[in-house]
Amino acid sequence: MFIDSHCHLEMEEYDKDRQAVIRRAEEKGVRYMLTVATEEQHFDRAIGIIEQNPAVYGALGIHPHNAKYYSQELQGRIISLARHPKVVAYGEIGLDFFKDYSPRKTQMEAFAAQVAAAKDAGLPIIIHSREARRETLEILKGADLGDNPVVIHCFSYDLATAKTMLDMGFYLSITGVVTYKNSPLADIIRHLPLGSLLAETDSPFLTPHPHRGKRNEPSLVANVYERIAQVQKRTIEEVCETIGSTFRALFLRGTG
Repeated sequence: MFIDSHCHLEMEEYDKDRQAVIRRAEEKGVRYMLTVATEEQHFDRAIGIIEQNPAVYGALGIHPHNAKYYSQELQGRIISLARHPKVVAYGEIGLDFFKDYSPRKTQMEAFAAQVAAAKDAGLPIIIHSREARRETLEILKGADLGDNPVVIHCFSYDLATAKTMLDMGFYLSITGVVTYKNSPLADIIRHLPLGSLLAETDSPFLTPHPHRGKRNEPSLVANVYERIAQVQKRTIEEVCETIGSTFRALFLRGTG
């Protein structure tokens, strides 16, 4: 049984065949998918998807690229929609200093406000952090999150940062990048406890080897699991069982 802990089924790339994509994932053994809506125009679509498909759960948040559109009113809408029983996390939120689609100060303000809102709501937080290690950690440390779950989506930093994040109690989500030739991510996860990891596609992005060049989708998360198993010298069954238990504990509170 596989779980895709982060995908974007609500995006326009799936408008022509969304249900077929979900069915294909289920046929490939994907038990759960977490679709993560990162801009307001996708929120209602994400709710419709999770209501229509028992295997799909949802998360809502304002991505750092869209931080310039963040407002208290919009945050209130997210918290209201998050009362839906199948919305299980707040995110993805964070900082992206690589593309800087929103001003950095605006990103940091929106991020800090959303972290506080997620904490108040008791929601697990899904973090996007790219070339913003120091600032991301400072905001999360300052939020005094206690045992509020935090997942670092699409982890892309070095081993020292990974260990710092694990020491803070965070979980690291691994994408298809781990399957790429010469990816440093493979050597990093070799040194990390399996119980600290999740696996994701981030589809429609970051298609794993050997499918690169095609649109990514949740059915391909198996390639990520296989690479984790190979690197950590474990069976695929052990990887599926451990990551599945972690996902359920974080997002389904042990009931999935």
